[in-house]
Amino acid sequence: MNRFGLAFAETFRAIARDRVAILSLVGAVVLYSFFYPAAYYHQVARDLPLVVVNQDHSSMSRDLLRKLDAVRMVHLVGVVASLTEAQGVVARGEAEAVLLVPAGFERDILRGDQGQLALLGNGAVLGRASVVMQGAALAITAFGQEVALMQAKFMGIPAGAPVRLIERPLFNTAEGYGSSIVPGVAALIVQQSLLIGVAVMAATRRERHGKLRLSRPGFFGIATAFSMIGIMSLLYFSGLIFWFQDYPRAGNLAGLLLAGALFIMSVVSFALFFGSFFRTRERAFQLITITSLPLFFLSNLSWPVEASPDLLVRIAQMLPSTAGINAMVKLNQMGARLPEVSTELINLAILTLLYSTLALWRYRPHKNAYGVKAKQRDTGG
Repeated sequence: MNRFGLAFAETFRAIARDRVAILSLVGAVVLYSFFYPAAYYHQVARDLPLVVVNQDHSSMSRDLLRKLDAVRMVHLVGVVASLTEAQGVVARGEAEAVLLVPAGFERDILRGDQGQLALLGNGAVLGRASVVMQGAALAITAFGQEVALMQAKFMGIPAGAPVRLIERPLFNTAEGYGSSIVPGVAALIVQQSLLIGVAVMAATRRERHGKLRLSRPGFFGIATAFSMIGIMSLLYFSGLIFWFQDYPRAGNLAGLLLAGALFIMSVVSFALFFGSFFRTRERAFQLITITSLPLFFLSNLSWPVEASPDLLVRIAQMLPSTAGINAMVKLNQMGARLPEVSTELINLAILTLLYSTLALWRYRPHKNAYGVKAKQRDTGG
């Protein structure tokens, strides 16, 4: 216990003396907690430009344009006379989609036929074009329902109110991109900051002492110190930042604490093992920084696991971020019960045991020529 306490306290003192470690373990978490969500402040796309080619010039076509401009996702930037002119507007980047209202649009509707419309999107930026076309489709659908009621009334056919599909999101009530992505990325930020911090301290220890030698109490003292930092970072995101950014949160607080502890323990054990291979501090930044994006995609939060190659799925299961991200999102954002995240919890427990064993082997004390363990000082740096 004495060695455990000394290693625990010395780790915090070593971190406090190391400016790079402080920036990695604390500064990076605080910076990214505000910097990363800033890009998704508006949550949903809105007021994306649409140009209309109105060749009908009728009251119905003007009514359709009013409905288009009232949709949140669409901003009507202009009405032109020809499709060629509209293509020029799109080519200049002033619009993402084109709606063509052909001549005879109102006449066909008054005859009882279906009016014809053409909706064209800019293939250069599919994401923006798809949002504009979705918004335009909503306005056209509402307009079509009104026209159908008008035609039925004119023909003397009794018609009730059309059936409306009302979509109510169950978890991401704002239907925002930030609410769906940032909670998962937050867990990855905590993992990467721990990886960098532990790797930097391990490399510093190797530079100063030449070899990595720790007694078991000293190893667990250092691991506990880093785990406390990781848990505080995770709670900082899950509580304060998600409340401040108004993201879904507190779905299952007790489950979140259990899963968070398992996640942090697996990350710290993985970081201690992984960081033991670095001989210089700079290598930790170079390697870990470029792996953040692949690790997020391997978590299958933004890409269904069923569509991923089996080999990548197996590799992803060996990374704490995969099970950790999915468990955090399910428990904190979706309010899942513990049995519903049992697979992730078991995965994290196995990874903690695996990487702790490997890290203990890497940091084992070496024996001298007489078979006696060499003395070492259990410090974080």
